[in-house]
Amino acid sequence: MTTQFIAVAQAAAADGRITAEELLALRREGWGDGIITRAEAEALFALNNALQERSTEWCDFFVEAIGEFVLNGTPPRLQCSLEEAEWLIGQIDHDGVVESMVELETMVRILERAENTPDRLKNYVLGVVEREVLTGTGPTRCGGDLSATHISAAECRIIRRVIFASGGHGPAAVTRHDAEMLFRLKDETLAEENAAEWDDLFIDGVANYLKGFTLQNAQVSHERKLELEAFIADNRVSVGRFMGRVVREAPQVANHFGKVFGKKQDTGPDYAALAAAGEVVTDHETEWLEGMIDADGEVDELESRLIARLAAED
Repeated sequence: MTTQFIAVAQAAAADGRITAEELLALRREGWGDGIITRAEAEALFALNNALQERSTEWCDFFVEAIGEFVLNGTPPRLQCSLEEAEWLIGQIDHDGVVESMVELETMVRILERAENTPDRLKNYVLGVVEREVLTGTGPTRCGGDLSATHISAAECRIIRRVIFASGGHGPAAVTRHDAEMLFRLKDETLAEENAAEWDDLFIDGVANYLKGFTLQNAQVSHERKLELEAFIADNRVSVGRFMGRVVREAPQVANHFGKVFGKKQDTGPDYAALAAAGEVVTDHETEWLEGMIDADGEVDELESRLIARLAAED
């Protein structure tokens, strides 16, 4: 499959355009064996860089195919290893810039789909999003435009997706990394006519960091998931055989097991208590917030609204 796939991609790259027939051929060859290989993924990047125009259909296929390679090309599924993260960054950042919005969309979508990604990729995507929001121009894949002079509605959607991504620094929660990016974006665009969505995004985002909570084990590392999957694969039969032997050779032990397993089990974390604790802004968080607000020597309107929100929720 790979040889024909690469041949189609190279032919389209030579033309600088991809026809509907060529795109269908790539889909057929790429999904024929259910696997996108590294060679195929690299051919897609080369083709994307060569295209003069990128259709919606092409963008959808590119995002889907690259995400499939990064997250499911090697076990465990929905995990991105450090090696895969370095490969992805190298493909996108080969000349120091993100060549197209489809590449940014690809990275954001990987963070959204992943159970976890390496810090190297998380930090890189945050940096790219911040740079694109402040300097990028042109249409985004999700509708609307990037603007180098203000924060657009489309950019607000991208930022929101990144900071709440399941594979980000804090799955479905804003972290200090994210909150500090929001402050930098605010300071850089304070005098601009930003989209109406920006004010709520900034206040909601920083407040979420200060008053939200995340579980320390909310994300399983790539290495740990490999260990767990290997354990399950190796022990499905042996664990059952072991318990059967216990019952046959030591009935009194089996009875003990029955008593233990018959007890009410720990139901896990008290989420209500964790949420209540998260609502409290700690001294450390207060010191951080004061430092961010005092950085430019004045309290602007958004910061005032943020302080009012926090005070009203205490």
